[in-house]
Amino acid sequence: MGALSVSVIVPTHDRHGLLPRALDSIAAQTRAPLEVIVVDDGSKDGTAAMLRRDYPDVVLIEQAHGGVSGARNRGIENSRGDWIAFLDSDDEWLPEKLARQHAALETDPTARLCHTEEIWVRNGVRVNPMKKHAKRGGHIFESCLLLCCMSPSSVVVHRNVLEDVGVFDEGLPACEDYDLWLRITNRYPVLFIDEPLVIKHGGHGDQLSRRYWGMDRFRIAALEKLLAGVSLTVDQRAGTERVLAEKIEIYRAGAEKRGRHAEARRYGAKLRRLRPGATGDDGARVA
Repeated sequence: MGALSVSVIVPTHDRHGLLPRALDSIAAQTRAPLEVIVVDDGSKDGTAAMLRRDYPDVVLIEQAHGGVSGARNRGIENSRGDWIAFLDSDDEWLPEKLARQHAALETDPTARLCHTEEIWVRNGVRVNPMKKHAKRGGHIFESCLLLCCMSPSSVVVHRNVLEDVGVFDEGLPACEDYDLWLRITNRYPVLFIDEPLVIKHGGHGDQLSRRYWGMDRFRIAALEKLLAGVSLTVDQRAGTERVLAEKIEIYRAGAEKRGRHAEARRYGAKLRRLRPGATGDDGARVA
């Protein structure tokens, strides 16, 4: 198939101190990408000046602060490669990452997405993910319903896939990758390299998972959108409705516990529409 033409997209916002580690890990790749695009999402910490000074070969796109989805989408729009790779600005790649993915995609020229195993580091200490976070390949739609099964920093995806299913949903402030992976795995199998080629760093205070309470509400929105707008098989639809009902009830109960009673009632109504006879807002069965 020849050399992969890979555009690497790095969204960033006020991570002047972390971004060089990510960019240096791209520069250290044994198989270089076509281009590296950094989308500076309204940083106020001198990120753009640092990039112009220290990384003049990087394609810099500056925009007003609008969130990670918009930043990635601007990068996709301005990229030239047939393949798109993402790297979050707080993560890093191991040197063989792109080379291993190139080799794997050569063995299966029909594949249109490849992701890898990863190493998790929290506050500088390596941690082991739980079994539910285990990565896999093939037709993984059902697994992706439960939680985000692929890390954006590990993915290489063909441009045609994004043209087919769409890009990141800029209306979701979080769980935007969960939403996109569902739309992709609904139609496409994925390749998986069972080798840790990405280091995911966590624990810092600006992560989206720390910014929002009740992240499941964004997953609920993604699942509702999936049911309304995507062609699903009978089994896929049944699985989606089952997981959606579970997430709505968990979120409803959490909102009730925190005294967010109006919100709990709204999600109780969602559950009744989805599952007539489900538990009501007061815990009673709904006829």
